[in-house]
Amino acid sequence: MATIAIYSLKGGVGKTSLAVNLAHAAARCRRRTLLWDLDPQAASSWLLSGDAPAAEPAEAVFARDIAPDRLIRTTAISGLDLLPADASLRGLDGFFSALGKRKRLLRLLERLTGDYDRIILDCPPGLTETSEQVARAATLIVAPVIPSPLARRAFDDVVRHFAGAPGRHAPILPVFSMVDRRRALHLSTIAAEPDWPIIPMASAVEQMAARHLPVAAFAPASPAAHAFAAIWTGIERRLADAP
Repeated sequence: MATIAIYSLKGGVGKTSLAVNLAHAAARCRRRTLLWDLDPQAASSWLLSGDAPAAEPAEAVFARDIAPDRLIRTTAISGLDLLPADASLRGLDGFFSALGKRKRLLRLLERLTGDYDRIILDCPPGLTETSEQVARAATLIVAPVIPSPLARRAFDDVVRHFAGAPGRHAPILPVFSMVDRRRALHLSTIAAEPDWPIIPMASAVEQMAARHLPVAAFAPASPAAHAFAAIWTGIERRLADAP
């Protein structure tokens, strides 16, 4: 099993759309896939399952030692399950800090090893105790970055933070997100990092909210669908080459 965390320092950078579309790409590759929504805004949960009520609050998995599989639900996409989020996760950082268990998330993920091939984490933004747990638990961190100097600076801050943190942390794969090739600033920024994957600014991505589906499910020939598929292919190659 591999755990891919979709993480950014701030919101509004296409994190959730990236998480949902990569989870869909993994399921299409016949990987038993779970999308675990850790963001209290619960956008991934809403996109894949609407506002269906859960049997327990999402925080119960962490606070009351309820097995994660008790909250997992199937989605309309074959091979893709969802562990939904809700507002109870707003207190997750405080819980992790009070509990004092630095590998709590890792231990929960280990319980799912026999059930899934790939777990995608839609992480809350910010450098928090939750992000520290994610960095220790993930196999790979995928970080969407809007192509601007300020966003690139924020990404560099994240890299330095994790590099200086004690213990092991997952490698980070940056991805340019919401790229508009009509903007000179975007063009100059992506030209400086030609090896970073690119997700274009696209109406198909915006339509996900209306359709409650990943892009490839309703616009498989779109540039955005091809971009998400290419990123997932690169991730699978990276996982296969890992020692």
